[in-house]
Amino acid sequence: MKKKTISPVDLAGRTAKFTVLILVSLFTAFPFLWMILSALKTKTEIMDVSAFFPSTPQWSNFISVVFQSPLSSYIWNSLLVSVIVVALQIFTGALLAYAMVFLEFKGRNLLFLIVMGTYMLPVAATYIPSYIILSKWNLLNTLTGLVISSTVSIFGIFLLRQAFMQVPKGLIEAARIDRASHFRILWEIVCPMTKSSFITFGLMSFISTYNNYMWPSLITNDNTKYLVSQGLRSFFIEGGAYGTEWALVMAGSALIVVPLLILFAFTQKWFINGIGGDTGMKG
Repeated sequence: MKKKTISPVDLAGRTAKFTVLILVSLFTAFPFLWMILSALKTKTEIMDVSAFFPSTPQWSNFISVVFQSPLSSYIWNSLLVSVIVVALQIFTGALLAYAMVFLEFKGRNLLFLIVMGTYMLPVAATYIPSYIILSKWNLLNTLTGLVISSTVSIFGIFLLRQAFMQVPKGLIEAARIDRASHFRILWEIVCPMTKSSFITFGLMSFISTYNNYMWPSLITNDNTKYLVSQGLRSFFIEGGAYGTEWALVMAGSALIVVPLLILFAFTQKWFINGIGGDTGMKG
């Protein structure tokens, strides 16, 4: 077979493209690389800006963080709350998006405008009323309060609605003729065809909940209920057990990122498809 030759112009274009991608990748990964290297340094080496690599890797920093600090309990709290919140937000978002797309009722468009209007409301504006409600329900300083206050995601409703609108209405009508229930239509027809959007929303919701700091800090003051962000700050930085031991802070930060990296590694294909608007349907 005759080998396909590459013209100098195409070769130069590919070289330039790969060079740009490599540079952007290095720029993006540099903060994480710096965090790992700092976690392996001593306190003196971290303060020395001329020392990029540790002279002797201090693996004991990771051991101290894992076995001699409450970081593992913070990670567990964050994982537990994040998983439950993601499940609830996907459930409530799917139901409301299904109603606004496939059900005919008076005021459907008005309902969508109201829902999207709340999306423009600053999150901080909801803190006081949400705090008062949780206080009346005796849910302050509890993980249950964190979960209940994050049951609905306006962004998730919007994202799923846009995905549901690409599902052929003929399939839904055919299922209704066969007397399929709304839950069966949603579970067996709509969800499989919009799987990428569900995974994208779930991943974004998980990351947002896992990294949330301000709201959990307002309603929880018991360190056994802390999530990773507030726990890392209170224990490692704000006069905690390690004070200004930045090597341990970096080691803790690196361990906190690990669950997110693992999650993204297994869902990146569907995440990219969901961002691109791919619902799994072919024309």
